[in-house]
Amino acid sequence: MTDDINFITKTKQLIDGLKSVCANYGLGNDGNEFKIITQVFLYKFLNDKFRYAVKLEKPSLVNDEKNFSQALKDLPEGEYQFLLASLDPNIPRLQPEHLMSHLHGAQNSGDFAKLFDDTLRQISIENADVFSVKSSTGAKDILFDELSNFISDSSQRDAFCKALINKLFEFSFEEMFKQKYDFFATIFEYLIKDYNTDSGGKYAEYYTPHAVARIMAKIMVPNPVKGVKCYDPSAGSGTLLMSLAHEIGEENCTIYSEDISQKSSNMLRLNLVLNNLTHSIPNIIKTNTIAQPSYLDSKFDYIVSNPPFKLDFSDFHGDLGKDIFKQRFFAGIPKIKAKDKDKMEIYLLFIQHIMHTLSENGKAAIVVPTGFITAQKGIEKKIRERLITNGWLRGVVSMPSNIFASTGTNVSVLFLDKKTDNQHIVLMDASKLGDTIKEGKNQRTVLSTAEEDKIISTFNQKEAIEDLSVVVSKEEIEAKNYSFSAGQYFEVKIEYIEITAEEFGNKMQTFENNLAGLFAEGNTLDQKIQKQLKGLLYE
Repeated sequence: MTDDINFITKTKQLIDGLKSVCANYGLGNDGNEFKIITQVFLYKFLNDKFRYAVKLEKPSLVNDEKNFSQALKDLPEGEYQFLLASLDPNIPRLQPEHLMSHLHGAQNSGDFAKLFDDTLRQISIENADVFSVKSSTGAKDILFDELSNFISDSSQRDAFCKALINKLFEFSFEEMFKQKYDFFATIFEYLIKDYNTDSGGKYAEYYTPHAVARIMAKIMVPNPVKGVKCYDPSAGSGTLLMSLAHEIGEENCTIYSEDISQKSSNMLRLNLVLNNLTHSIPNIIKTNTIAQPSYLDSKFDYIVSNPPFKLDFSDFHGDLGKDIFKQRFFAGIPKIKAKDKDKMEIYLLFIQHIMHTLSENGKAAIVVPTGFITAQKGIEKKIRERLITNGWLRGVVSMPSNIFASTGTNVSVLFLDKKTDNQHIVLMDASKLGDTIKEGKNQRTVLSTAEEDKIISTFNQKEAIEDLSVVVSKEEIEAKNYSFSAGQYFEVKIEYIEITAEEFGNKMQTFENNLAGLFAEGNTLDQKIQKQLKGLLYE
């Protein structure tokens, strides 16, 4: 545990050091700082991952950083190519001149910024098949930008790139790979905490709390599974997918995702690399999932989603009525709001999309505004009716208020399962759990580990607990007008206390005396008010 904390601290210091370099060259809080920090961090991680993998294959190579690239250069060409071919497909393929040790030793050469950019560009080209994010058209992005160009003053570019390399060179991930520490979720959250906010305009990302992600994953995967396809149609930076993959086992699943944001797609790529899911990077698609889905005809075993709740989609609203989409949006398409376009309920389209892409044995967990589970008409009710009619609803957990610091909307999680027992549907009201903490300008509710475990075990064991959960049948939900709210099924209890006739008489006499006193006081006040009114004069 001490080593674990030590490595986390050192990694955070590296991130802070890179941010300090950006600040020293006028890029602190600049729009391009995000690209610089995340991309050089990724380069460092890939560099160390490659070094570690090569040393496992060829232990005779020197261990010191400075001479490692030279040792690779000294290998016969055929032997080096054989070495690359023997590496796991998820390991980047680097040439000796791509290594950080080579760049570190070449700092005195002229035009270092160009050497730096050329190196990253070459790594991008040679590893595009595994590490590139695709768009819906099939076009691949580049793994690295020409980072030196973000410095407007060309005379400072060499110094800037040298400062980055020197910060990276002081640190190594290799000890982490040896110990197999599982703390990269913590590192990733720290790395992007300044860049993954809800201030990004139309397609803002909302970071899903780890507690919610863990609860969703552990409820979805109560038993071991293998060889499954996992999908998120609004993936963001991938918090939900990472929790799901950890629960299933990275080697037992393949990740698929769609998101309209280029920034989110790049964050997700980094998250996959850090979490040993590099093999799934080719399945990341940057696209508009609703209007231009890449996986429309695909079916997935596990689907997780925290979709945007309300968004202006009027610019492609008309296209959604085409025949190609009609089967998918069976319950309808939210109308364009003339005055509040940004409040169009796009999450209803995501729910229908998820239902459409579930495999024959598929399971899903979807974050929705709590108002969805009780709406008495419209698309919301049609979706709930279909879930009950099909027998797909496994249960619902209504979360505490402010579980998301970035939004005050109360949220619930729908759990779908095409093979569920529809006579034992779990409805849970966890709104009273958690403690409220201050987080910046916002308040957020934090669940303890014990509370998380209680939610998970109660749901998976189908327990009915007073004021927390009920277990109901499909028919009972139909009788309640398809309400998914646990509170509407809680038993109303009336407590009875036995008293004697004498005690009853005494209580009634006390009530009469109190009422007589109140009536008398009221009469006195009436008289005073009337007297005051008569004394009013017009002047």
